Amino acid sequence: MRARSIRGAGIVAAATAVAVTATACSAPGGEDGSVGDSAVVGIAYEPESLSPLLGFGKDGNSKIFDGLLTHDAEMNLRPALAAELPKVSDGGLTYTYRLRDGVKFSDGKPFTAKDVVFTYRTILDPKTNNASKGELDALKTVEAEGEDTVVFRLKYPYAPFAERTVLPIAPEHVAGRQDVNNGPFTTKPVGTGPYQLVTWSKGEKISFKANPGYWGDAPKVKNFTMAVIKDDDVRATRLRSGDLDGAILPPNLAETFAKDGDRKTHAAKTFDYRVVTLPTGNEVTGDTAIRRALDIAVDRGAMVESILNGAGKEAYGPVPTDSEWFTEGTERTHDLDRAKKLLDAAGWKAGGDGVRKKDGVRASFPLWYVSGDKLRQDHALAYASDAKKAGIEIKVQAGTWEVIEPRMPEDAVLAGGGSPADPDFDQYTLLKSDLAGDGFNNMAWYDNPAVDKALDDARRSGDRAVRGAAYDTVQRELVKNPGYTFLTHIDHLYVVDDRFGSLTTQIEPHDHGLASGPWWNVEDWQPQQ
Repeated sequence: MRARSIRGAGIVAAATAVAVTATACSAPGGEDGSVGDSAVVGIAYEPESLSPLLGFGKDGNSKIFDGLLTHDAEMNLRPALAAELPKVSDGGLTYTYRLRDGVKFSDGKPFTAKDVVFTYRTILDPKTNNASKGELDALKTVEAEGEDTVVFRLKYPYAPFAERTVLPIAPEHVAGRQDVNNGPFTTKPVGTGPYQLVTWSKGEKISFKANPGYWGDAPKVKNFTMAVIKDDDVRATRLRSGDLDGAILPPNLAETFAKDGDRKTHAAKTFDYRVVTLPTGNEVTGDTAIRRALDIAVDRGAMVESILNGAGKEAYGPVPTDSEWFTEGTERTHDLDRAKKLLDAAGWKAGGDGVRKKDGVRASFPLWYVSGDKLRQDHALAYASDAKKAGIEIKVQAGTWEVIEPRMPEDAVLAGGGSPADPDFDQYTLLKSDLAGDGFNNMAWYDNPAVDKALDDARRSGDRAVRGAAYDTVQRELVKNPGYTFLTHIDHLYVVDDRFGSLTTQIEPHDHGLASGPWWNVEDWQPQQ
């Protein structure tokens, strides 16, 4: 669970937010074009870098870049910089890609197989600060055969490898001539995508213009701006005032636009979950009885109805209940009486102040959420309320990630994650014990040998049945010892000006608003004049 995977709305005082976001974008139409060919949308966060070598756009839809492959609306893989889907041979160990002819980077230089090799080798270089390089663990070698063919050879048959090749390709002639971690390419990139970067004012906006040399159809939306507005309420206010053409909003705020005839609400199904980390290093949250009691004391159904207004579902793990990978029988029924009995049996006795104690330790711990994120705040408060009924005291606190991150080894966090492409993508980084303490991976410092083995077995097998059995093991182990309390899977809601017509959404990961949302394919929009 990387920083990019869980960062939500940051702390912004209302008055300050209005002042800052007033400069975040111009009125719809922007500075560089008419209303008809421009769009300005409000998002909740921004990337730390615009370099794919450091992780930007690794799941696709980066606007500036293309990968060898991309996803369509149904999340099926289709060719992008590759001329066709890869040829898989050697028992799943070799992937061969033939490249599209005539593609150029936005600086006019040709795209070749050397750029693909450079991108993957640089990401895997130990000197490159890419926190997601473990996702390419299966890759043994990448080689160019001429200028139009790339061959990947794997260490083991990694079933979802083709999904990893939506990763954007960087130009060797630019990025290869500078410091990969701190060079100008990290903020002023050059790519092959439908848009070019115009400006990135950190904390305010990211502005793009159509790439005149794009290999695909020319975008009708010539100017596209993402206004970075971290506070949900401020984002809704900006949309209502007409300063934004669209925005991602939590359910309660999206509902306020339901009767607005000039705007449409678009709902996207997701793998996005909200979860409470229960750090092993905390003597309360690391206790298995506490973990199991919280897992059944929480009323997930009430959260779906009262917090999400029905726009989501109960979560029992990283895999949604309607996924083919979900293990039937691992649902946890809300049962407060049973939660109390589990705590009693484990020696957590009720105290005079209503908070349980064991060996002189009070069943009390802090729970942090990111300030300005209403959904996380509401989830945290509801979770604390349910825990209190079982005799567990949770002190809910808000802060920025800069405040929260140093506390993660011992303090609980209301986090998020989720990836629809393959179960390996989310579960491995979330639960693997040797990733504990690695940035935002395994935030709970979860340590379960049975889970470690199952994750490795699933990652290294190309057999669907073997992988399914391994992920069944993971989900059943999370019932026995839940190092996290999974709460809800959330549908993403976007409100967009009606003049952009009928728009689509994909099945979305936790990351939303930036690369997902109705603007996942803004280059294909047909704005009405």
